Amino acid sequence: MQPTKCTRSHSTAWPLIVATFLAAWISLQAIPRSVSAQITAEQANQAIERGVRYLKNQYKINNNRWPEYTAVPGGISGLCTLALLQSGLPASDPIIQQSLEQLRSMDNLRMVYARSLVTMVLCAADPKRDRLQIQEHVRWLQQAQVEQGPHKGGWSYTNGKTQTSDPSNSQFALMALHEAEEVGIAVDKATFQSALDYWLKRQDREGGWRYQPELAATLSMTCAGISSLVIASGKLGNSDAQIVNNQVECCGNQLDEDALQRGIDYLGRKLRITSNLYYLYALERVGRLTGRRFLGRNDWYRMGSEMLVKQQDPLDGHWKGSGVREDNKFVATSLALLFLSKGRRPVVVAQMKHGASDSTSWNHHRHSVHHLTQHIESLWKRDLSWQTISIQSATLTDLMETPVLFISGSESLDLDKEQRENLRDYVNQGGFILAEAACNNKAFDSSFRALMKELFPESPLRVLPPDHAIWFAQEKIAPRFVGTLEGVNACCRTSVVYSRIDLSCYWELNQRRQLDNYPAPIREEVEQRTRLGGNIIAYATNRELKDKLDRPELTLRDKSYEQPTRGTLVLPKLSHPGGSDDAPHALANLLTLMRVQFDMRVGTQRRLLAATDELYKYPILFIHGRRAFRFTAQERKALAQYLQRGGTIFGDSICASPEFTQSFRREMQAIFNKQSLVRIPPDHPLFSTDFGGYALQTVTLRDPQIRSDDDPLNAKLKRTSPYLEGLTLGERLAVIFSPYDLSCALENQTSPECKGYIKVDAAKLGANVILFALQQ
Repeated sequence: MQPTKCTRSHSTAWPLIVATFLAAWISLQAIPRSVSAQITAEQANQAIERGVRYLKNQYKINNNRWPEYTAVPGGISGLCTLALLQSGLPASDPIIQQSLEQLRSMDNLRMVYARSLVTMVLCAADPKRDRLQIQEHVRWLQQAQVEQGPHKGGWSYTNGKTQTSDPSNSQFALMALHEAEEVGIAVDKATFQSALDYWLKRQDREGGWRYQPELAATLSMTCAGISSLVIASGKLGNSDAQIVNNQVECCGNQLDEDALQRGIDYLGRKLRITSNLYYLYALERVGRLTGRRFLGRNDWYRMGSEMLVKQQDPLDGHWKGSGVREDNKFVATSLALLFLSKGRRPVVVAQMKHGASDSTSWNHHRHSVHHLTQHIESLWKRDLSWQTISIQSATLTDLMETPVLFISGSESLDLDKEQRENLRDYVNQGGFILAEAACNNKAFDSSFRALMKELFPESPLRVLPPDHAIWFAQEKIAPRFVGTLEGVNACCRTSVVYSRIDLSCYWELNQRRQLDNYPAPIREEVEQRTRLGGNIIAYATNRELKDKLDRPELTLRDKSYEQPTRGTLVLPKLSHPGGSDDAPHALANLLTLMRVQFDMRVGTQRRLLAATDELYKYPILFIHGRRAFRFTAQERKALAQYLQRGGTIFGDSICASPEFTQSFRREMQAIFNKQSLVRIPPDHPLFSTDFGGYALQTVTLRDPQIRSDDDPLNAKLKRTSPYLEGLTLGERLAVIFSPYDLSCALENQTSPECKGYIKVDAAKLGANVILFALQQ
């Protein structure tokens, strides 16, 4: 029997509480919602789009050319083209293609600024096509480096072999050489060593850098110094892990990076956001290269983005800044876009800082996460970022802004109660923990195991089996490296992965410049351990990442929320032996969302009832599971009476479990005298706004793809009409069921192995079902 389009007719069998609840809810809909004043990803993206549109329009107005400074040919062209590329414009765009042809044809790039910018553009656009030209720019820049005297290792404005240097030119030259190496163009090691020495000797006692020795330190030059130290040191292969006598030595003494830390500390103390856009672009590079979400106490990217959005011209989308030549709209707009475009690099992993303020046990391999992120970038073909986050100061919201939290330690993990609760809530809200015992430290191992036992007492650490998706999620792991991980299962997936092997040691050694020089067995181990790290990230994220400025929508029940006692909607879960509480937070999260989004008076406390309990008190029963089950004759009779009296059953198959789906359909058929569940038509009022919910003509479904043993784990996201099934009693939908997963999405625990709706659509479908069931 096809579910019908129902009219609103309240059943007299429902308790008076439903009418009271509906009256209270309807009266609240007229109350205006508060609007957050904080910068959002949408605002930043709109600012980027308007800035890109401005540059493209001006390019066309200027007869399809960029207006150059006569003294610096190629400077404006390189800067504008780089800004457009970093802002997401593809290399195939006609304006990019025309700009590239103009830059390729320039034979008068006599200034270091221009030569550096053009090199970065060619590396970002089509490095294979322009490999020879990039090599020529690299040769020119290496020859332009000051070779002797007090300025040795720096660059000046030209390649005239002067004995003076300019730190601004020096940072741009080093950035260009860095980008060239990233696309496979070799740079002499001596060039980076000389540059490293140059920046080290120019740092002042407080930790900052100056434009010239007689001037005071500035924020822009301090940013230049920090970025240059990171680049030069990294290119030299300076690493905490070493290969000694053809053996990997993970846990020797850490290399001295005191100068870098003093620079970061200085910047954290002095940092402020100004309209000097050259400085903001330098600040963006510091954050990107060091992985710092916060500098000092400053959420620098959010602060800078908020200022830039406010200062953008409201008419045509350009910017003007306070720095040198930033009255030029092309220069200022390009620099603003280069800062904002960091938001196009979503965070893929954050390393957790823990322990005493002077402890380094949390970060024994300081370049490992950066190298792992680079490996993932090469596979995903997109720009990504990583961060460091301190558990001492991080809120749950801060933690939720990273999809994977990496915890490493070579000492006991000592966390207070609030920090432990934040980690538990982070996982329950969909976060993923990857942990390792650095240096095979027994104290960390013992403390981490105790922490997992405390946080997840019902899901102990277990060895991941050889057929676990992590071993093939992205790249197939060689058999001898399989079976070395343990995990904690939380609802729909493994949400904590733990390694007693020092994985980050091998990520640290995965340096493009050095890898080919390793002995074959060591190279294989480095590559396999790095692949494994990438697999874990791919499994944890399903390669779906949030915008950097997106604030996570926490659905965790508010501990300060007082559960109402009157006029309150309470939805219990129906108990059964097929995993009736396997997604323990899904329903409470849905109800919390409804409380926040619709101002509903709801009870979010867990309530698990048997079919033979006093179900008549509740207008809706929720049932989900992931295993086969069967009701007794007495339970079937009780449920039939509940439905005949006007109640509604809302069901969901956790992770689209075929066993649960088959059992649920069979039980409903038995209760309904062999009447079967059938699809609810896509044009049914349930999927409309008629009952105060959402218009759901189309939704996004995650569909795992069929794979062979050698294929990576993959799930396709497709837009489709929503699929729910139903059973009717008279003109009323008495049972509403989703055979595709809602619960894992509502738990924020979506897995690429589960067929189901993405979180936002799962929440909307759940909300519509509840609103419809209350009012039909």
